[in-house]
Amino acid sequence: MEVQSAAQTFFAAQRFSLPDADVRLYLQFFTVEESNRLFRLLRADTPWAQRHLTIFGKTHPEPRLTAWYGDEGKQYSYSGLTLHPLPWTETLWQLKTRLDAVAQTSFNSVLLNLYRNGRDSNGWHQDNEPELGVNPIIASLSFGAERRFQLRHKTRPDVAKLEVNLPHGSLLLMAGPTQHFWQHQIPKTAKPVGERINLTFRVIK
Repeated sequence: MEVQSAAQTFFAAQRFSLPDADVRLYLQFFTVEESNRLFRLLRADTPWAQRHLTIFGKTHPEPRLTAWYGDEGKQYSYSGLTLHPLPWTETLWQLKTRLDAVAQTSFNSVLLNLYRNGRDSNGWHQDNEPELGVNPIIASLSFGAERRFQLRHKTRPDVAKLEVNLPHGSLLLMAGPTQHFWQHQIPKTAKPVGERINLTFRVIK
């Protein structure tokens, strides 16, 4: 499919006033039509898998489905998992090219997450693995059902937790020292909620 070029107009980012962080949200980075098409393509064409995490010596099924794509050799490890990249699809490459221009970087990998319902989640964590380098830029795209995104400062209880909704077609950028000082999560919810696909583009050193 054809994805709009980065030169085309999209809504300006909302920049959050947070200490030790650079976090920006584009609420409507894609049109509804684009977002619907991308959701259908990604849902149907991705070889989704449920892997197992090892946390504090115990192994658990990951509470969502995932897939890892990127440049050859750009593997990624977290919580006892090591992911080896699948080659870029045309759709993912077009998304990467658009995000490269907006983030002013050159992403070489992307983690896809499928949240099937409100029981699927992603607990408190930082994207600070050694292979991401210092001050990594994470570009997070959301398609499908809207979910709540939370950020909390690691060492300053006086700083309020940030909570925002990530709607269909939105882009969240986290840059600068964010991953060193802040944790983030997508919590479970008891509310009826449909499927959500999230793509987090990264640079593996």
